[in-house]
Amino acid sequence: MDLPKPRGLLVVMNDVPEEHEDEFNRWYNEEHLPERAAAPGFLSARRFIAIEGAPRYLAMYELDNVDVLNTEPYLTMNQTTPWTTRIRTLRSFHARNIYEEITPLHLQG
Repeated sequence: MDLPKPRGLLVVMNDVPEEHEDEFNRWYNEEHLPERAAAPGFLSARRFIAIEGAPRYLAMYELDNVDVLNTEPYLTMNQTTPWTTRIRTLRSFHARNIYEEITPLHLQG
């Protein structure tokens, strides 16, 4: 019996100058996060703000598996909108990491 592929996690961290935070958060909440949350293979989409430390913003996307990020629906979704293009010029820090779950099967809930 083939075991299912391990789940994936896409983690994105950003900082943006204070004067652009309102627009950055509107873009994330109104365009970017809903688009990803609705994508095939995306199980959840959540955002966090640091109460200490940096970077200030963190987004986490739980995936069926990391291969989701190479599918046509995801790659097509990554074609930028004018608003996305603008936001990318405003960020002072951006990091994107992809993870594959290694939790032992007997510990997964």
